[in-house]
Amino acid sequence: MNLIVAVAKDYAIGKDNKLLFSLPSDMKYFKEKTLNKVVVMGEKTYLSLPKRPLINRINIVLSDNKNFAPEGAIVVNNLDELFSQLKKYNDDDIFVCGGASVYNLLMEYCHLAYVTIVDKIVPADTYIIDPIKKGFVLRETSQTFEENGLKFTFNIFENKKSKEY
Repeated sequence: MNLIVAVAKDYAIGKDNKLLFSLPSDMKYFKEKTLNKVVVMGEKTYLSLPKRPLINRINIVLSDNKNFAPEGAIVVNNLDELFSQLKKYNDDDIFVCGGASVYNLLMEYCHLAYVTIVDKIVPADTYIIDPIKKGFVLRETSQTFEENGLKFTFNIFENKKSKEY
């Protein structure tokens, strides 16, 4: 399993259930990485999507709301159900994509973390744990790009001790 996220320098990812940055090239990167794959997210993240479910992907939503049943998504209500569902897919084709509680809960099960790091700190109310603090190592970083006045890099972190689920 992998995770994919865009963060500020302090690992902030959102404010008021919205993304912090508008970066079309990061959205393109997200689409390229997750197209025809499995995306795992929490209920609030799913509901925040402008169009749902994400097309050409298997959408799995982790929710403790047993009545939550959006069309076009698979809903699981706990980790046992999630892991049972994930065993049906190739591990490399699974991408955790939010929100913070789901990232932080599943990070230790992820082998790779695709992290777009924006070189800025902005007001935020939602953060993820820095993958380095969870034992990941930086495997690859891109050149610095600039878009909409923001500088950012695409980074891949590797967790050589990811847990089995």
